[in-house]
Amino acid sequence: MDLVLDAADRHLLTPYVYPAGWPEREPCRQLLSLFVITNLGALVLYLLCATLSYYFVFDHELMKHPQFLENQVRREIAYALRSLPWISVPTVALFFAEVRGYSKLYDNIEDSPYGWSGVFLSMLSFLFFTDMGIYWIHRGLHHRLFYKRFHKPHHLWKIATPFASHAFHPVDGFMQSLPYHVYPFLFPLHKITYLGLYIFVNVWTISIHDGDYRVPRFLRHVINGSAHHTDHHLYFDYNYGQYFTLWDKIGGSYKSPTSFEGKGPHDYMRKLQEK
Repeated sequence: MDLVLDAADRHLLTPYVYPAGWPEREPCRQLLSLFVITNLGALVLYLLCATLSYYFVFDHELMKHPQFLENQVRREIAYALRSLPWISVPTVALFFAEVRGYSKLYDNIEDSPYGWSGVFLSMLSFLFFTDMGIYWIHRGLHHRLFYKRFHKPHHLWKIATPFASHAFHPVDGFMQSLPYHVYPFLFPLHKITYLGLYIFVNVWTISIHDGDYRVPRFLRHVINGSAHHTDHHLYFDYNYGQYFTLWDKIGGSYKSPTSFEGKGPHDYMRKLQEK
C-alpha cells in the first residue's frame, strides 16, 4: 500500500491537499491518507466492477425468481455502502503497519529469495493460503454463536447479484478479508504483486455472485465458482471455499452444484416459463 500512498502524496496530497509543513511520513497524516485512499479505492472497485458484471454478465431473468427480494439490488448496494467504511477501519490499521515497514513486502525482484520463480510461487501460495483461511473463517461464521449476529445479513440474498458481493456485516467482511492482510506479514511478497492480488480477490468475490455458472468441464469440481457459491447461499451448509473446492472436500462440506445437474435457479426459471 505504500506504493499507492507515495503516488497519492506525490501527485495530489502534498501539492494540493495538505499544508506544506505536514511531513509525508508523519503517522497521523499517513493514517488519514490511508483511510481516504482505502475507502475511495474500495468504493470505485466495488461500484465499477459490480456494475459492469450486473449489466454485462448477470442474467436478469433471475430477478423473477421467487426468492429474489423486492428492491434487492438497491438494498444490496445500500448495505455494502454502509459497511465498507467500517470494514476499512481495521484494514487501514494493517495497511499502516505495512507502510511503516512491519510486513515482508519487498520492492524489487532482486529482493525475492528465488527471483521471478519466487514471485510466481508467491502468487500460488497466496491463493492457497487465503483460500484455506477464508474457508475456516467462513465456516466458523456459520456457527450458531456468530451466524445470526454477523453472517446472516449476507445470506439475505438467496439469489445474489454482483452487488451482494460486498454486502456484509462489517465484522463479517473484515474477518473474511483477514487472510489477505495476514499473508504479507508471514511470507515475502512483491508489493506490485500484492496490489494485483488484492484487486483480483475483490473482483473474484464479485464474480462468484454474478450467476454465470460457466466453467470448463474439467475444472467444474476444482474451481469454486458462481455455481458453487449460489448453492452456498441457497443451501447454507455447503461450499464455503473462495477459489477452490479443496477445503470443502477435506472438510466434508462440498456439494456438487445443482446448476451442473439441471436443478439450479436457471433451470427452475425455465420450468416456470414452460408452465
